[in-house]
Amino acid sequence: MSAKTALSRGITAHRLCKNVTLYRNELTSPDAGIQSQTHEDRKPLMLMLPWLGSRPQAVAKYCEIYFRTGFDVLVVESEVKDFLWPRWGLDRGKTLLALLQSEPLMSRPLVIHAFSIGGYTFTQLLVHISRDKQQYSAVTNRIKGQVYDSLVVGSLEHMATGLGKTMFPRFDSLVKQASMLYFSVFKRHTVDYFNASIDVFYNTPVQAPALVFFCENDMLSDAPSVEKLVDHWRKRGMDITSKKWEVSTHAGHLRRHPQEYLTTLDTFLQSLQIAPLKAKM
Repeated sequence: MSAKTALSRGITAHRLCKNVTLYRNELTSPDAGIQSQTHEDRKPLMLMLPWLGSRPQAVAKYCEIYFRTGFDVLVVESEVKDFLWPRWGLDRGKTLLALLQSEPLMSRPLVIHAFSIGGYTFTQLLVHISRDKQQYSAVTNRIKGQVYDSLVVGSLEHMATGLGKTMFPRFDSLVKQASMLYFSVFKRHTVDYFNASIDVFYNTPVQAPALVFFCENDMLSDAPSVEKLVDHWRKRGMDITSKKWEVSTHAGHLRRHPQEYLTTLDTFLQSLQIAPLKAKM
């Protein structure tokens, strides 16, 4: 979202740094007998990582879901440069971890909702966590749930296709070819980083329950690769819920299948038993 997007009554926007905005839900009232500060520390925080080129109005619809459920929402927008030069993405991941370990966010229960290439952005945080689990153990322990919508998984070609179709749809074939050439020339600084990141994501240090939305006709999210990931996580002992449609739209499942999407998401969130979550969306 942005300053130009109309905010719901009781929602205030606080820009923490470039492309990172905290939307505070001032309408959520403290439980009886609980001091305001204590309530604020317990209030769940949604870390939302939208798809590349997402429109503020589209992101706002997802934010509204979580506002109604009692969350504050931290929106972190992905940038093309962080994908094209992964070391910049890693630097940004470290900055985000520092934010999550500072006031007013440092003690809040966390749920992750990543769309499309937003999953890659979250992976940059996971890389740092996997390298120093002790330093980031407090953040890991606060993550109570994970939602992944239209993950860009599969081959490097899937990533290049996704870049073209999301950012430059009129020239997607040209962008794909240029991206593949770029990755080939700068393999040590791109492909090697991608492969290491994929390994971290598959063997994630975050063991919280996860919900995965995907479909069979998504050119950017290879369904067999998503199913392989889900199966791998389950074998590692993770609690995984998956929702697959035969026909849907990349990062547009809510629009195509609103009732199923909301029901599945609500059931998942309630299963996390995060106080003081509201009973219904």
